[in-house]
Amino acid sequence: MTEYDTTAAAEDLAKRLRLLIDVAAAETGTEPTYTQIAQFLGERGIKLSRSRWTYMVNGHRAVQDRRLLEGLAAFFDVEPEFLAGVSGAATPERVSAQLDLVRAMRAARVKAYAARALGDISPNALNAISRYLDEEIAHT
Repeated sequence: MTEYDTTAAAEDLAKRLRLLIDVAAAETGTEPTYTQIAQFLGERGIKLSRSRWTYMVNGHRAVQDRRLLEGLAAFFDVEPEFLAGVSGAATPERVSAQLDLVRAMRAARVKAYAARALGDISPNALNAISRYLDEEIAHT
């Protein structure tokens, strides 16, 4: 595996993990915490350090530990092949069903942040920013 392949694999895993975290948040109302995930894995004999989790979720290192990926897949209730990014692995139906909601939640967070960060901004400018963000999200 080349350095590019390793980087791409790490980024792909991070995207899938962040998506699954967002889906879990949409389903339960709160994001799963590292502590919850580590405890779930620990009960199955799988160790996950906080630093390794941070590397994984931020796409800094590729992970090929099959047991860890299987444990995370069990936590998020998806097939290990989906989490591992196996070619041809289907996106789980419940994840697909939540994608629009997840996108809307992400857009709402970005819009709220932009409104706070920009402070006194005209309603027209805020509407223009909102339209732009909506269009960008529709393309993803």
